[in-house]
Amino acid sequence: MRTFLVVIDSFGIGAMPDAAEFGDEGSDTYGNIVRETGLKLPFLSSLGLNNIDGVTKVFPDGRKISPVDRPLSAYARLSEKTHAKDTTAGHYEMAGLVLEHPFRVFPNAFPESVVRLIEQAANTRFIGNEVASGTEIIQRLGEMHLKTGYPILYTSQDSVLQIAADTSVIPLQKLYEICEKVRKVMTGELAVGRVIARPFVHCDGKFTRTEDRKDYALEPPGVTILDRLFQEGVRVVSVGKIVDIFCGRGISESYHTGNNGEGLDKLLELSEMLQDGFVFVNLVDTDMLYGHRNDVRGYANALIEIDKKLKNVYQNMKDDDVLLITADHGCDPVTPSTDHSREYVPLLVCGENVVAQNLGTIEGFDCISDFIAVRHGLQEKSEIYYKVFGGKV
Repeated sequence: MRTFLVVIDSFGIGAMPDAAEFGDEGSDTYGNIVRETGLKLPFLSSLGLNNIDGVTKVFPDGRKISPVDRPLSAYARLSEKTHAKDTTAGHYEMAGLVLEHPFRVFPNAFPESVVRLIEQAANTRFIGNEVASGTEIIQRLGEMHLKTGYPILYTSQDSVLQIAADTSVIPLQKLYEICEKVRKVMTGELAVGRVIARPFVHCDGKFTRTEDRKDYALEPPGVTILDRLFQEGVRVVSVGKIVDIFCGRGISESYHTGNNGEGLDKLLELSEMLQDGFVFVNLVDTDMLYGHRNDVRGYANALIEIDKKLKNVYQNMKDDDVLLITADHGCDPVTPSTDHSREYVPLLVCGENVVAQNLGTIEGFDCISDFIAVRHGLQEKSEIYYKVFGGKV
């Protein structure tokens, strides 16, 4: 028996009721991309993506998101219980861990007292210390970084501390060591969800990030579905940054990937070769390369690639396999903000024995954890599980 959980990073489907508290009124990652580009996702639409509550709509220019007559999956709109909109909180929640106190954000940059602490720990000075886009700040401060040798420090409206450096100035391993030291400081009252190493290179005055990014998350503060599966001897396979988000805990084997293409190819390979287990995949390009850069066309093209390759994975599914497709938050590339957005996310559950139906709006990404736990014999009850399989165990 195999279960595949695929997270299309930042693929939101409309603002949650409390979006105004986050400054995210009007955010609709999927809807606004369709409005701007005419995007069509034939495979995901056939599963029921466009049938989800609130997704169907017609835009003033005639473009529309249309439902299909006979969707192939069970589908739902999920709202997040955790009062947050960051990657770590979203993934923790779908793994069954709802954070009572979301990780701290620093919306106006880090206080000088914090900067002094991390400089002392890392034995270096930092430049920057701004709320900024990662690609923009390395263009603006790249030359200063080359002259001073000091890494660039920045954050966003999300719970992250990011450190960027040119690998010709600070070698990759040294950058990782700096981030590891900073991670030890950013705990307790200063805890951010992730410290992220952002290496880049330069050529002819242009600074370009490499694919050697590394995330340093805090170890989950409670038991996750990964822990439970692993302890029961279920093979748990992570693809992409899942292993970083969960600090390697509860994972049997992991595959780091440089981009969505690599991640989707690895998922396809696993769908062909893996005999049993749980596969947890994050496809990050939609968020990292396009959502945060307000690159609407790039985001649309990334979704087209995902749509095509997930169809191949679906065609490899065995009779008792289940494929779940979801997201962890939004990151609308159309709105002025370059940060994550507080949005509903889709849930598509497909498999040979799944009853195609509208599951409505479900509170909590943790319904995914419950579903997986019942499926793999770790618990007896899950409302969504029994609905998906028509009341059959």
